[in-house]
Amino acid sequence: MNEWQWQEEDWEITILDFAHLQGEINYKQAKESLKNLILNIDLKEEEKQGLETDIEYLSQMLQKLENSVIQIAAFGMVGRGKSSVLNALVGQEIFVTGPLHGVTREKEQTNWHLKKENIGDSQQKVQRLIKAVENVQIQLIDTPGIDEIDGETREILAHQIATQVDLILFIIAGDITRVEYQALCQLREVGKPILLVFNKIDQYPDADRYEIYSTIRDIRVRELLSPDEIVMVASSPLIVTSVKDKQGKISITRQRGKPEIQDLQVKILQILHQEGKSLVALNTMLFTGEIHEKLVQQKLICREAEAEKIIQKTVMTKATAIAFNPVTAFDLFTGAIIDVAMILTLSHVYGISMTQQSAVKLLQKIAISLGGITASDILVTFGLSSLKGLLGLATPVSGGLSVVPFLSVAITQGAIAGVSTYAIGQVTKVYLANGASWGESGPLAVVEKIINSLDETSILNRIKWELKAKIKK
Repeated sequence: MNEWQWQEEDWEITILDFAHLQGEINYKQAKESLKNLILNIDLKEEEKQGLETDIEYLSQMLQKLENSVIQIAAFGMVGRGKSSVLNALVGQEIFVTGPLHGVTREKEQTNWHLKKENIGDSQQKVQRLIKAVENVQIQLIDTPGIDEIDGETREILAHQIATQVDLILFIIAGDITRVEYQALCQLREVGKPILLVFNKIDQYPDADRYEIYSTIRDIRVRELLSPDEIVMVASSPLIVTSVKDKQGKISITRQRGKPEIQDLQVKILQILHQEGKSLVALNTMLFTGEIHEKLVQQKLICREAEAEKIIQKTVMTKATAIAFNPVTAFDLFTGAIIDVAMILTLSHVYGISMTQQSAVKLLQKIAISLGGITASDILVTFGLSSLKGLLGLATPVSGGLSVVPFLSVAITQGAIAGVSTYAIGQVTKVYLANGASWGESGPLAVVEKIINSLDETSILNRIKWELKAKIKK
């Protein structure tokens, strides 16, 4: 090897080492993030129903990070040599192979222990790559043939396995079939790195082999994979020899030769050294992100139902209190106390720590953002409270004749106050469900969106009807 080649190799290793260091940083961040996620799962027991498997997955993913496990899964049709490729990588007959159609019936796995003896390439670069990943556990996973099961089941199985592993080997043994292409597209959608492994190249003459390879590279998968992601191997090559006996009769013998797997081994090592830890970190976050989204949605659905009950109860409490209180200032004071109490109760439902002072500030912010509704509510409250007070004072003088208009004004005032509280409750619910945050839009946009979705007329009429029902009692 000349000096220029040495410098080129050293530079390549330097780049790989830098990527490896960045991967270590990403890996540590992912592990801490997952730990915090597991520690802060604040689901009640009834909210965990149906999510037990997903929560268990989170623990498994954390264990995977703790043990520095990288998972590589092999996919392919029956007879393409998935198990043989994995056996060739390991250097042992671990995975079952045979002439039967679909020997692999369910997922199987083993650890790949990287040693000089089971890596055919002895170049210094390869040995440095091996040393760089010596503290990583590499799991090889064999899967059933993709043509053994129907399309829908295949898609589900592929998604389940592919979302959890870090690198995918898609094994073919010639030009790609329609079923293989569809499966490859489904796996590509998962977003994991894929190596397309063209196996059994020993069965093709050199010209035919290159023509098939060129067709796959330039036509079949041009939109899915780059040329660097396609590797040719012979995992279990057949060597044909002719033997002439003493009588001069020629017989043909076939025996298994040494696997031609070095290119795939080196390619995997390069990916693991350059991207291994980053891949695991990214895949872990993507996978746990999906589960976290499910946990959040379950929590929101369960807690939203509880929050709605609290809001409805508070609406009627405030409406009743305002309706039967003739003192204007006390109306406003009572309404504010009830709204603050509702905000504090809702904060407990969503597991957000909030003081009374924080609740008052939140109410003020919502009130300002409500704008016209709150302003009209205050004006109506002042106006109707004054009228209600006069009607109340006039009742003894008029011998009870002003009771009917008093009740009509009281019910209207209470209903309007109830609509205000309903709006405040809905805004608070969204704010708390987002983790005590308004999101990117800000409070004004959130409030406007909620107010536009409310049917104030129907809410007002419903509250009036409930108030009248209470009065009749």
